[in-house]
Amino acid sequence: MLALRLARGSRPLVQLRRLLVAAASAGTGFLLLYVLAGAVAQPAGSFPRLLWALIPLAVTVHFAVVVARADPATQPREGLDAVGLGPVRLMLAAAISTAVACALGSAVALAAFLHLRGELAGLPFDGTGAELLHADQPLPVAGALTLLALIPLTASAATALALRPHPPLAPQTGLPWGIALAACGLAASAYAGRGDAGALIGWSLTAVGLALAGPGLAYACGSLVQAVRPGALRLLAGRTLQEEAPRIGPPLGVLCSVAAGALTAFALRDRGGLPVQLGPLTWPAVALVTLCAAATLLTSVVEARRSRQPGRTALLDLGAPANVLRSAASLRATALLAVCVPLSWGVAQLTSLALTR
Repeated sequence: MLALRLARGSRPLVQLRRLLVAAASAGTGFLLLYVLAGAVAQPAGSFPRLLWALIPLAVTVHFAVVVARADPATQPREGLDAVGLGPVRLMLAAAISTAVACALGSAVALAAFLHLRGELAGLPFDGTGAELLHADQPLPVAGALTLLALIPLTASAATALALRPHPPLAPQTGLPWGIALAACGLAASAYAGRGDAGALIGWSLTAVGLALAGPGLAYACGSLVQAVRPGALRLLAGRTLQEEAPRIGPPLGVLCSVAAGALTAFALRDRGGLPVQLGPLTWPAVALVTLCAAATLLTSVVEARRSRQPGRTALLDLGAPANVLRSAASLRATALLAVCVPLSWGVAQLTSLALTR
């Protein structure tokens, strides 16, 4: 009840974020049901497609966790412990709110899937959806419900794990491990070539490595901005970027991995295509993953801007020009683009070369 009351009394922006989580969950749930129906119709080669369909699940869960972390209702405040709203209670409320949003999306996905198969009322689109979704084969009820329940359960568990009380980690710590994992992923892709499992393992290791290295990369960008006799503008931009590195770094790394994956898909389009495809829903799945990664980074940036609002107000009260703050924000964005764009392109080139050997 506490989670529902907090959700009902939230601001419109917070409600919009939850609706986006529900939409992402609906898209992922529909994709999982499509893979399940295809597995029933054509069991051969269905397992690799199911494994690749877990990628949208991962980015949807990550998006849900970032939205839960950005929710003001989950932020500890002074005096809340006295009324029983400590960090653990707020963590549980955030996990329940996330589960409700994802469960709503899963229900929408199930309803849309059954409607397109003609199992609810008629056949829309002249029966095209029924043929695409293998309506001639019965859909396993237990398997469908299990896959749909996987989204809210995983998202709520990840939210509880992310919001648990724990000391903050240094932003540089994950950089060497991230680089090592990305290198292992590229090596696995080169070793496996176009094998289904090897390509999945290689890309997954590369993506996790980039996400793990994201905070360190953002912190390094802040250091580069301040290098060689910095002025007030570069000091402000660099220090702010270093301070925000733990928050925006993981979504930035995920977006880099998604961009590298999209560039790899385009590079392989004329070389036989992807190792495993999801049929007509391949590119909608790519679009879903890209939009979730971009929305995750945007949510983190907005939350980081809100957290530094007291500092902005203090600088303005001291007489700092507003254009200086805007210039510092532009400098931070330019520094991140200057590092992330070549990184994504380089990883994509190495991955495409590994998958075409």
